Amino acid sequence: MTVLVRADCRTCDRMALVVRAVCEEAGEDWATVDVDAAGADPELRGEFGDRVPVVLVDGEELASWRVDPDDLRRALA
Repeated sequence: MTVLVRADCRTCDRMALVVRAVCEEAGEDWATVDVDAAGADPELRGEFGDRVPVVLVDGEELASWRVDPDDLRRALA
């Protein structure tokens, strides 16, 4: 699972807290990718940059701006 973020984004920080909690209880790994960072994939920024934060599960968009913990649990099951 991947959370697309950008630096100094409070909404990104809030989403990461939800993702971290759900992933810890599910024993799932997750990572963040800053769409604005040097070396970041320009296609990710082009596709998702205006909707960050975005949660990707198996490369598919699950949520943007906010993620419902129950939706995330179902996606990970």
